[in-house]
Amino acid sequence: MGKDIEVGSEYASKDYQDPPPAPLIDPEELGKWSFYRAIIAEFIATLLFLYITVLTVIGYKSQSDTDHNGVQCGGVGILGIAWAFGGMIFVLVYCTAGISGGHINPAVTFGLFLARKVSLVRAIMYIVAQCLGAICGCGLVKAFQKAYYVRYGGGANTLNDGYSTGTGLGAEIIGTFVLVYTVFAATDPKRNARDSHVPVLAPLPIGFAVFMVHLATIPVTGTGINPARSFGAAVIYGKDKAWDDQWIFWVGPFIGAAIAAFYHQFILRAGAVKALGSYRSNA
Repeated sequence: MGKDIEVGSEYASKDYQDPPPAPLIDPEELGKWSFYRAIIAEFIATLLFLYITVLTVIGYKSQSDTDHNGVQCGGVGILGIAWAFGGMIFVLVYCTAGISGGHINPAVTFGLFLARKVSLVRAIMYIVAQCLGAICGCGLVKAFQKAYYVRYGGGANTLNDGYSTGTGLGAEIIGTFVLVYTVFAATDPKRNARDSHVPVLAPLPIGFAVFMVHLATIPVTGTGINPARSFGAAVIYGKDKAWDDQWIFWVGPFIGAAIAAFYHQFILRAGAVKALGSYRSNA
């Protein structure tokens, strides 16, 4: 293992250089069509994501509701809901990665911003577009199936009975860490330069990460790990219950994303060692 690391680092030092960090504020972006195209892509992708996934959640609840002619084991079940979320992320990341990077999640955008992969201006605009897209996606679901939407909670995230606030917050932190860590690993430019197949396969592990996290945390919080998803559903549903624990679905994912960014950049990519080495050499 030690030799492999040494060979890898030697290869990297000779043949690969990390791309420069994104500027904190880049006013030139505001004059480029590609910037606005990316924002539109994030808006539409998040809209489609919420439309398909919230419809799946509501459809499952209606089909398994025994009080309204449903069957106890009817519908797609938790496994199907997890597949809907993971599958849509796989599809949408594949479609938008070349345009906007395929974030579709404010926590992912926040993590990439902390790692200096995107500028502050782009990060803010992405998060705004994602939240608006989520609201519009849930709005479409309510417009098409208003009775079911209201009856079955609008797909809003809430802390389930029997779980404490700390447990819910921890579930969101760890779940988002898994997702954002996977995003960093799947889009690592060093791996992309070495293995040409990695960029093509990137949407697959990201989608699987979302799928696996949903399997684990649906019983706890319904699985947020995406502040836009939780926010959009709460806005359109509009009931107090959807807002009671809303902070968990923002604070948890942002903490998880920050930990993932630090872990990947400073531990796995040895950013801390490089910074210390640079400091010593200057001293």
